[in-house]
Amino acid sequence: MRRAIAAVLAAALLAGLTACGSSDGKPTVVKASPAPTVNPRGEFLGAAHEITFNGAPTDGELLAYPPQWCKGLDAGHSAAWLFDLDQGDLYPVGDEWGTVKQDADTLLVAGVKAYCPKNLAALTAELRAAGDY
Repeated sequence: MRRAIAAVLAAALLAGLTACGSSDGKPTVVKASPAPTVNPRGEFLGAAHEITFNGAPTDGELLAYPPQWCKGLDAGHSAAWLFDLDQGDLYPVGDEWGTVKQDADTLLVAGVKAYCPKNLAALTAELRAAGDY
Protein backbone atom coordinates (compact mmCIF):
# COMPACT_ATOMS: atom_id res chain seq x y z
CA MET A 1 0.00 0.00 0.00
CA ARG A 2 2.83 2.42 0.88
CA ARG A 3 4.57 1.66 -2.40
CA ALA A 4 1.37 2.42 -4.31
CA ILE A 5 0.97 5.76 -2.51
CA ALA A 6 4.64 6.60 -3.09
CA ALA A 7 4.30 5.73 -6.78
CA VAL A 8 1.22 7.95 -7.15
CA LEU A 9 2.95 10.84 -5.38
CA ALA A 10 6.08 10.43 -7.50
CA ALA A 11 3.99 10.39 -10.69
CA ALA A 12 2.12 13.52 -9.62
CA LEU A 13 5.39 15.28 -8.81
CA LEU A 14 6.91 14.29 -12.12
CA ALA A 15 3.80 15.44 -13.99
CA GLY A 16 3.94 18.77 -12.18
CA LEU A 17 7.60 19.25 -13.00
CA THR A 18 7.19 18.42 -16.66
CA ALA A 19 4.23 20.76 -16.90
CA CYS A 20 6.54 23.67 -16.00
CA GLY A 21 8.18 23.61 -19.44
CA SER A 22 6.55 24.27 -22.77
CA SER A 23 6.46 21.91 -25.72
CA ASP A 24 8.85 24.13 -27.72
CA GLY A 25 11.63 23.70 -25.14
CA LYS A 26 11.38 27.26 -23.82
CA PRO A 27 10.90 27.66 -20.08
CA THR A 28 7.44 28.66 -18.97
CA VAL A 29 7.30 31.87 -16.98
CA VAL A 30 5.21 31.49 -13.89
CA LYS A 31 3.72 34.76 -12.69
CA ALA A 32 3.57 35.36 -8.98
CA SER A 33 0.12 35.71 -7.58
CA PRO A 34 -0.71 39.20 -6.39
CA ALA A 35 -0.08 40.03 -2.76
CA PRO A 36 -3.14 39.70 -0.59
CA THR A 37 -5.05 42.93 -0.23
CA VAL A 38 -4.59 44.51 3.16
CA ASN A 39 -7.62 46.07 4.77
CA PRO A 40 -6.23 49.19 6.52
CA ARG A 41 -9.40 49.68 8.53
CA GLY A 42 -9.37 46.11 9.86
CA GLU A 43 -5.62 46.12 10.49
CA PHE A 44 -5.82 49.40 12.45
CA LEU A 45 -8.91 48.48 14.45
CA GLY A 46 -7.43 45.08 15.29
CA ALA A 47 -4.46 46.82 16.90
CA ALA A 48 -6.67 49.47 18.51
CA HIS A 49 -8.90 46.86 20.12
CA GLU A 50 -5.82 45.43 21.89
CA ILE A 51 -5.30 48.74 23.72
CA THR A 52 -6.89 49.42 27.08
CA PHE A 53 -8.43 52.88 26.90
CA ASN A 54 -9.68 55.03 29.74
CA GLY A 55 -13.26 54.94 28.54
CA ALA A 56 -14.57 53.38 25.36
CA PRO A 57 -13.87 55.10 22.04
CA THR A 58 -16.03 54.12 19.11
CA ASP A 59 -14.44 52.66 16.01
CA GLY A 60 -15.51 55.80 14.17
CA GLU A 61 -13.67 58.02 16.64
CA LEU A 62 -10.52 55.94 16.28
CA LEU A 63 -10.74 55.73 12.49
CA ALA A 64 -10.75 59.53 12.23
CA TYR A 65 -7.09 59.70 13.34
CA PRO A 66 -4.99 57.71 10.81
CA PRO A 67 -5.80 59.85 7.75
CA GLN A 68 -4.98 63.00 9.72
CA TRP A 69 -1.77 61.48 11.09
CA CYS A 70 -0.73 60.47 7.57
CA LYS A 71 -1.50 63.95 6.25
CA GLY A 72 0.69 65.48 8.98
CA LEU A 73 3.54 63.03 8.40
CA ASP A 74 3.31 63.54 4.63
CA ALA A 75 3.71 67.28 5.29
CA GLY A 76 6.96 66.55 7.15
CA HIS A 77 5.69 66.89 10.71
CA SER A 78 6.92 64.72 13.58
CA ALA A 79 5.00 62.50 15.98
CA ALA A 80 5.66 65.10 18.69
CA TRP A 81 4.06 67.74 16.45
CA LEU A 82 1.06 65.51 15.74
CA PHE A 83 0.36 65.01 19.44
CA ASP A 84 1.12 68.60 20.57
CA LEU A 85 -2.06 70.39 21.63
CA ASP A 86 -0.84 73.72 20.21
CA GLN A 87 0.25 72.27 16.88
CA GLY A 88 -1.22 69.08 15.36
CA ASP A 89 -3.67 68.47 18.21
CA LEU A 90 -4.06 64.87 17.07
CA TYR A 91 -3.45 63.03 20.34
CA PRO A 92 -5.97 60.17 20.47
CA VAL A 93 -8.45 61.35 23.08
CA GLY A 94 -12.17 62.01 23.10
CA ASP A 95 -14.68 63.67 25.37
CA GLU A 96 -15.41 60.39 27.16
CA TRP A 97 -12.15 58.45 26.63
CA GLY A 98 -8.39 58.77 26.59
CA THR A 99 -5.18 56.79 26.56
CA VAL A 100 -1.73 56.95 28.07
CA LYS A 101 1.21 58.13 25.93
CA GLN A 102 2.66 54.64 25.40
CA ASP A 103 -0.67 53.37 24.07
CA ALA A 104 -1.12 56.54 22.00
CA ASP A 105 2.26 55.82 20.38
CA THR A 106 1.22 52.22 19.73
CA LEU A 107 -2.02 53.44 18.16
CA LEU A 108 -0.11 55.96 16.03
CA VAL A 109 2.28 53.28 14.77
CA ALA A 110 -0.66 50.98 13.97
CA GLY A 111 -2.41 53.76 12.06
CA VAL A 112 0.69 54.65 10.06
CA LYS A 113 1.46 50.99 9.35
CA ALA A 114 -2.06 50.44 8.04
CA TYR A 115 -2.72 53.71 6.22
CA CYS A 116 0.62 55.23 5.16
CA PRO A 117 3.37 52.64 5.60
CA LYS A 118 5.83 54.79 3.65
CA ASN A 119 6.10 56.90 6.82
CA LEU A 120 6.58 53.96 9.19
CA ALA A 121 10.39 53.79 9.24
CA ALA A 122 10.82 57.51 9.98
CA LEU A 123 8.09 57.42 12.62
CA THR A 124 9.48 54.44 14.49
CA ALA A 125 13.00 55.89 14.29
CA GLU A 126 11.71 59.13 15.84
CA LEU A 127 9.84 57.32 18.59
CA ARG A 128 12.84 55.11 19.37
CA ALA A 129 15.20 58.10 19.49
CA ALA A 130 12.84 59.73 22.00
CA GLY A 131 12.67 56.51 24.02
CA ASP A 132 8.95 56.20 23.35
CA TYR A 133 8.90 52.99 21.30
